[in-house]
Amino acid sequence: MSSIIVQSPTRVDLAGGTLDLWPLYNFIGHAITVNVAIDVYTKAVLTPRTDQTVVLESKDLGLRREFSDLATLLIDPDLHLQLFKPVFRYWNPSQGFSLVTESQSPVGGGLGGSSSLIVTLMKAFSQWMGKSFDSTYQLVHVCHNLEAEVLNTPTGTQDYYPAISGGLNILKYTTDGITQSVLPLQGTPFAESFLLVYTGKAHHSGINNFEVVKAAVAQDSTTLKCLRDLRNISEEMALACQNNEWNRLPSLFNREFLARVKLAPSFTSPEIHKLQEISMQGGALAVKICGAGGGGCVLVWTKPMQRQVVSDLCEKAGFHPMKSVPVDPL
Repeated sequence: MSSIIVQSPTRVDLAGGTLDLWPLYNFIGHAITVNVAIDVYTKAVLTPRTDQTVVLESKDLGLRREFSDLATLLIDPDLHLQLFKPVFRYWNPSQGFSLVTESQSPVGGGLGGSSSLIVTLMKAFSQWMGKSFDSTYQLVHVCHNLEAEVLNTPTGTQDYYPAISGGLNILKYTTDGITQSVLPLQGTPFAESFLLVYTGKAHHSGINNFEVVKAAVAQDSTTLKCLRDLRNISEEMALACQNNEWNRLPSLFNREFLARVKLAPSFTSPEIHKLQEISMQGGALAVKICGAGGGGCVLVWTKPMQRQVVSDLCEKAGFHPMKSVPVDPL
């Protein structure tokens, strides 16, 4: 069998991040998360072998390991193998394979890179093993549980959907489950107004989100109010995207920023505040923390004519503008 090559986009969350963690959305009745797939990809090349040998190469980690068989890999204590082990155990192939992985996302970028990579791995092994998933929801459910095993902390589900479907995603969380709507990007201002900037500092989503979960479980009134505020903003964001009311996005991004920082100060950082100040001085309309913040990437929303000016100012200040654009539905 020839090599199987799979790639998946990552995402920028526009509103409602953190609300996708179970059981947070149950505490506030329901929730909506809005995100957009971007052309920052994870990639896997999976090549079946005729023997039992397993060769694993991660270009991001600078890792290349060879094992006599899968069982030997699974008991190896190397922490670099943590992300791969649950996927390998899930499929438990009876023959060896070579796997090369690569991610274009900065480490700790807040773009859902690890979730995208798990989707990429699951799609590659699904092709090899000849086992397809009944729905996007089923694939997300499996990926979600596998990553929770890796992180050993509560995880959300919003990151997997754009990796599977691309496009502009509106995800609704209710007691009945999760429903997904995928909107096209043609005719939207994303290509001209969307600027993604890496702060240079990795974020730690699991830590930030877990603190929120603990406070919500303890019925902290301030936390629950902030979660409701984020829900209301995400509902308005979803309506703005569905109704092509793009002029509403800057104010919604700014409100989301304030509500998120009020939820937990660790969602922001000195680097993010500096980037925000520089961007706004350059004529940006809004700044949106990506993922659980504390570092990672930031979405800067600008007028098309100011986009390059803002990008140059950010780069001059030591930040790293990324040449990334949203991805149409796959």
